[in-house]
Amino acid sequence: MQLRYAFRLYPQPGQRAALARAFGCARVVFNDAVRAREDARGAGEPFPKAAELSRKLITEAKRTTGRSWLGEVSVVVLQQSLRDAETAYRNFFASLDGTRKGPKVGAPRFKSRKDTRQSIRFTANARWSITGSGRLSLPKIGTVKVKWSRTLPATPSSVTVVKDAAGRYFASFVIDTDPTTDAPRMPETDRTLGIDLGLTHFAVLSDGTKIDSPRFLRRAEKKLKKTQRELSRKQKGSKNRAKARLKVARAHAKVTDARREFHHQLSTRLISENQGIAVEDLSVAGLARTRLAKSVHDAGWASFTSMLEYKAQRYGRTFVKVGRFEPTSQVCSTCGHRDGPKPLHVREWTCSACGTVHDRDHNAAINVKTAAGLAVSACGAPVRPGAIPAQREETGSHGSPPDTRAAERHSTERAGQNLPPSGGRASQFPSIEKKYGRPVAEWKELIRSSPLTKHMELVTWLKTEHGLGHGHANALVAHTLAEDSGR
Repeated sequence: MQLRYAFRLYPQPGQRAALARAFGCARVVFNDAVRAREDARGAGEPFPKAAELSRKLITEAKRTTGRSWLGEVSVVVLQQSLRDAETAYRNFFASLDGTRKGPKVGAPRFKSRKDTRQSIRFTANARWSITGSGRLSLPKIGTVKVKWSRTLPATPSSVTVVKDAAGRYFASFVIDTDPTTDAPRMPETDRTLGIDLGLTHFAVLSDGTKIDSPRFLRRAEKKLKKTQRELSRKQKGSKNRAKARLKVARAHAKVTDARREFHHQLSTRLISENQGIAVEDLSVAGLARTRLAKSVHDAGWASFTSMLEYKAQRYGRTFVKVGRFEPTSQVCSTCGHRDGPKPLHVREWTCSACGTVHDRDHNAAINVKTAAGLAVSACGAPVRPGAIPAQREETGSHGSPPDTRAAERHSTERAGQNLPPSGGRASQFPSIEKKYGRPVAEWKELIRSSPLTKHMELVTWLKTEHGLGHGHANALVAHTLAEDSGR
C-alpha cells in the first residue's frame, strides 16, 4: 500500500520565488488543458489526447513569446499538471456513469492564483534527491531545508511540494509499504475492541474506558473570533488585510494540526493494543446538517476512522465497520433484549427484561463489538450466515394501505375460503418474538389498547415508540385489524 509522509520545508527567499513561479506555471498549464477540452466540447470535436496536449501546451508553447517563461521550471512539473487535469476529467466521467464510489464529482474548474492551497509534484524523472546533509534538492529550485520529524521507511517514489493557506511549505513523499514487513512491528495480542464515538466523550471503549473530547475548535473560538474580527475591519486589497488573513489561517491551522495529532496518537495506540477493532459507520454528512454541526466537525470522526482503517491494513489488524442502522443503543448487552429507542438526554437506562443498569455509551460500545463479531472474527475469517431473502412486507415501503372497508371485504372473502388473515405471513411471527422478546399476542393486545385507529398511524407508533421495523410493524397491525374486522 502507498502512504504519504509530510515534512515541513523552510525555503529561502529566492527559493520561495522559484516555487511561486513553479506554482504559477503548473496552474497555467492546467487551465490551458481545461480550456482546450472545453473548446473541443463546444465545437463538437473529440477531446484531445494527453500526448497532443503535452505537445501543444508545453513543447510548442515554450517557443512562443507569450509562454516562453514555461521553460523556467522543470518540465516534469508541467507534465504532472496535465496528468492532474486528465485525472480530474476521468473522475468526473466516472462519477457521471456511476462507476466511481462516493459523492458526485463536478467538472474540472479553472485554478486561480488566489487559491489558498498550491502544489507541484516531482516524480523520479525530475531527478530530485535528498542530499547527504538532509536537504531536499529540487530541479530549478535548489536545495531546500527540511525539518525531519521521523525517518522515511523506504525510498520515496515522488514528492509533492505544498503551500497551504497559512503560508507554510511542506514536502509530501509517497512511500510504498509492505504490510508483511510492517506487521511484526506491532506487539502480538488477541484483544478485540468496540468503539462508540460521541460528543460528550470522543470515544467510549467496550472495556469501559472513556476518552474525553478535546474540543479543539471550541477552545480556540475566542482567539478565532478576535482574528476574524480584525480581518473584517481591514480594507479589501490592502497589505494589512493580507496579513490579517494569514493570522486567521494560522489560527485555524493550529486547530487542525492539534486535532490531527490527537487522532494519530489515539489510533496508533488502539491499533497497537488490539487485534480487532469495530466502530459504527456514522452518517457524518447527515449529522453535520443538524444543530450539532459544529461539534460534529470539531470531533472529526471520519478522519479518525480512516486512520484506524489504513493503520489496521498496514499492521495486519482487523477493522470492521458496523452498519449505522444497528440498534446498538437499544439492545441490552447482557441479555440481548431490545428495549426500544431512547432520547439523547437519557445517558443511563435499566433493561426491562433482566434489570441490568447500563451506561448508554458503554453498552453501545459492547454491542458494536458484538455486532462486528457476527460479521468477522479477529483473525479475519467470516462467520456471518448466508443472506436470507426478506419477506415481502420487509422489502421497503409499499405505500398507503387500503381503506377499512376494503380490508373488511378482503378479510371476509379470505375467511369464506378458510384462508389465514392477510397483511403479513405467519412465518414472520417467530422472528418477531425472537427479535423483540415479546409474544405476538402481547403485541396485538398493545395495538388494540392504543387510542390510534388508522393503519399507518399504528405502524408509525410501533416504529417510533417501540422500535419495531417497518415490515414487522406493518404485519402486526394488518393481522390485528383483519382479526378485529372479522369478529
